[in-house]
Amino acid sequence: MIHSLFLINCSGDIFLEKHWKSVVSQSVCDYFFEAQEKAADVENVPPVISTPHHYLISIYRDKLFFVSVIQTEVPPLFVIEFLHRVADTFQDYFGECSEAAIKDNVVIVYELLEEMLDNGFPLATESNILKELIKPPTILRSVVNSITGSSNVGDTLPTGQLSNIPWRRAGVKYTNNEAYFDVVEEIDAIIDKSGSTVFAEIQGVIDACIKLSGMPDLSLSFMNPRLLDDVSFHPCIRFKRWESERVLSFIPPDGNFRLISYRVSSQKYVDGSTRICHHISVCWVELTFPCFMLTVGYLNSSLLPLAMAHEETRKNCLVAIPVYVKHSISFKENSSCGRFDVTIGPKQNMGKTIEGVTVTVHMPKVVLNMNLTPTQGSYTFDPVTKVLTWDVGKITPQKLPSLKGLVNLQSGAPKPEENPSLNIQFKIQQLAISGLKVNRLDMYGEKYKPFKGVKYVTKAGKFQVRT
Repeated sequence: MIHSLFLINCSGDIFLEKHWKSVVSQSVCDYFFEAQEKAADVENVPPVISTPHHYLISIYRDKLFFVSVIQTEVPPLFVIEFLHRVADTFQDYFGECSEAAIKDNVVIVYELLEEMLDNGFPLATESNILKELIKPPTILRSVVNSITGSSNVGDTLPTGQLSNIPWRRAGVKYTNNEAYFDVVEEIDAIIDKSGSTVFAEIQGVIDACIKLSGMPDLSLSFMNPRLLDDVSFHPCIRFKRWESERVLSFIPPDGNFRLISYRVSSQKYVDGSTRICHHISVCWVELTFPCFMLTVGYLNSSLLPLAMAHEETRKNCLVAIPVYVKHSISFKENSSCGRFDVTIGPKQNMGKTIEGVTVTVHMPKVVLNMNLTPTQGSYTFDPVTKVLTWDVGKITPQKLPSLKGLVNLQSGAPKPEENPSLNIQFKIQQLAISGLKVNRLDMYGEKYKPFKGVKYVTKAGKFQVRT
């Protein structure tokens, strides 16, 4: 299936290559470089490129391109998922998936790639199994291996590889048993000139760090699980339990892993949406649901039949936008200057501090320089790339940060046809913007009581404000 793998940095240098079948020349990457030059951004490079004799399937992770060479037609998503597993494994082993880390551990990298693929087909991709086959690098192990000449490869086959739970290694023991969950959500939004939301969507993940002895069986429940759309699960999740009860039931891998990823869109079917089939005004009972109050009739102490079908009643649940921006960017006709005025503030109803705020603006090409005054933070303007970066920091309702001043334009240049857009980055601790909350974590199969913790983080993804 996969004949070769090339790792390419942002400069276009191939710094590592691995071949499982016949050796493929590096010249095949010329087709990839041509597509990269045509793309406006590195993220816009086509993931699948067809050449006369090969298919190039690639991903972009941590400023690196993972380019696989395929000679026959295969499902592209299958290869893309495997490439992400390779990048995740490097991240887990070396702490980061960077060119420097890969070069410093090149022997272990080749050992991992040899175990993960067998004659071009994925074999072992679970981190727990790989760590039993190939020991993670440590300073002490590196010194011992250099003196004794031994390798990091294990002598025995991992027991978990032959079991029905290959993601968890056997014989796990900890002095302190802990289970931590990080709920991380990113907001992708487009705000128009008037401040109205054109598009808003939340991309979320739940990352887990499990350090539990033995073979624990966990059940994680939520207060409002039907908020979630397009949920992607780790293989350890029992899907039937999720379908029937909306509970995550699983035997966890050991260590760090991604439990689920999900999406929350602007338009949602809400849990508890109900259509009344009959209406008999005899006596009334009020049933309170999470999003609204429903009144139904009953007769002879039995509730009338209700058709619970949340697919039939659509509710408009807008994604909450945590910040607002006031802006005034203007350019005069036949003038060598313009005005720039931007103020950013938090929405009053969020109740959490917004920190790490950064505003990036790609100014028109006719802009020579900018003379601005920030009331908070600092700004930089690159006259070559025409990119303005305003590092705001933490914002509070009591003092709204603003950036005002003049924009110097090329003399005699025509007025820019369009105003630039503002790209905003921010972070909010201890808040899941979708409203998702963990209800409880139950453990079965073991008698000890573990320490449990949940952390919520909301970040800006592709957050754009049009001016």
